[in-house]
Amino acid sequence: MDLRDQLKNMFPDHEEQDFEMPEEKFVQVEPLICKFEKKGRHGKPVTLIEGFEGSDDELKKISKKIKTTLGIGGSEKDGIIVIQGDNRDKIMIILKEMGYKTKRVGG
Repeated sequence: MDLRDQLKNMFPDHEEQDFEMPEEKFVQVEPLICKFEKKGRHGKPVTLIEGFEGSDDELKKISKKIKTTLGIGGSEKDGIIVIQGDNRDKIMIILKEMGYKTKRVGG
């Protein structure tokens, strides 16, 4: 006799119902930090987006959206998105349209 049968014996009038867990929507608490960097990259300028708190899949979706919209290269690793060139203003507009708060760091 399993648990379900025991509960039926204890509560004969109860009708069993299907239950689905509500899906939790992710909300970014802190703003994403958008900064420019050349140091340690042989003088090549890149834009870094740091501070993402969601899953790796969401990070990849954001990175792909930015790269395809701007038509430039980049990567994502360890919660940081690296986009080639100094495109902070354009990236901040794209992130704002996606519903993320952003903060510009540096000149």
